Amino acid sequence: QVQVVESGGGLVQTGGSLRLSCAASGRTYSAYAMGWFRQAPGKEREFVAAISSRGGITYYADSVKGRFTISRDNAGNTASLQMNSLKPEDTAAYYCAATAASAASLKSGYGMTYWGEGTLVTVSS
Repeated sequence: QVQVVESGGGLVQTGGSLRLSCAASGRTYSAYAMGWFRQAPGKEREFVAAISSRGGITYYADSVKGRFTISRDNAGNTASLQMNSLKPEDTAAYYCAATAASAASLKSGYGMTYWGEGTLVTVSS
């Protein structure tokens, strides 16, 4: 089992940047695909980005492609989401997720997924 804890959320102006981090515990962290999802007020949780266990494959939602970058450090058991050119519509609670299935499965919502409690990102206009 993997436990994940997010950090790095906050308030930023439109066009600004934030970096979210996800600290994971568990001896098999490097075998898990990791990802980020977000949920805006009144909306359903949506996929943002995912990265394979070895970091060689990444997926992004169209809405963040070119602005967000997901990465991981298996030595440090961390995954990060660098968010640039932020827009008010990026305002949401961001959740880190881990799965023993593939990054593609995580993106599609299949397989057992472990979730963090979320970190809030607010982008002011």
